[in-house]
Amino acid sequence: MISFVGAGPGDSDLITVKGLKLLNAADVIIYAGSLVSKDILSGIKEGAKVFDSAKMTLEEVIEEFTKAEEAGLNTVRLHTGDPSIYGAIKEQIDTLDLLGYKYEVIPGVTSATAACARIAKEFTLPEVSQTLIITRMEGRTKVPETEKLAELAKHKTSMAIYLSASLTEKVQAALLEGYEDPNTPVVIAYKATWADEKIIYTNIANLVKDAKEHKITKHALILVGNFINAHYERSKLYDPSFSTEYRKAHE
Repeated sequence: MISFVGAGPGDSDLITVKGLKLLNAADVIIYAGSLVSKDILSGIKEGAKVFDSAKMTLEEVIEEFTKAEEAGLNTVRLHTGDPSIYGAIKEQIDTLDLLGYKYEVIPGVTSATAACARIAKEFTLPEVSQTLIITRMEGRTKVPETEKLAELAKHKTSMAIYLSASLTEKVQAALLEGYEDPNTPVVIAYKATWADEKIIYTNIANLVKDAKEHKITKHALILVGNFINAHYERSKLYDPSFSTEYRKAHE
């Protein structure tokens, strides 16, 4: 069995219980060494083979999958964050389907929710935003025309922008076009939950300046939206005048 496991955002304690059990029982581990903390490997079993996928091609990863399957071994493919978000698992899974190998995907904590937790905010504030857009700035990997950052920003909802810390000037221009208000709050979350984490509060107007000042060009997520610093309406869920299937409203 091959298990694609989300390692979480950085802090080794933020892997799921199921993911950790699979990791510590695995015979073969292929992990994203450039993005996953080595601390997470502290409990793996003696004799487990460990490969750093940062130094491997897709073909080399598949070769190790094949060797493990033919030997009847359990493999964990350890991805940063959640495998379903910019995890590049589809191309691996398609190959496994062709080869007839069994696999599973174990979710993980993605950096967007980790960063939001670190600033103790909520993406979905009543009367402020009920939508979270997860996206990236177009770089070498193109995005569909309808998903250009400036177009998405026109919704003026909560946003988490991945893989774009090296493109802050382009990000800033797109956000200004979409949100229009240069004072829209922004948080730059560098290595959220890692020991060397940096959390920088800024706004669209100062995004480029503050990123340069803190020398941030990679390993950072950009959060945008009024959820960061806004007045909001109380949730109806816990309002005493609001009925649910579990309790009746009070006058």
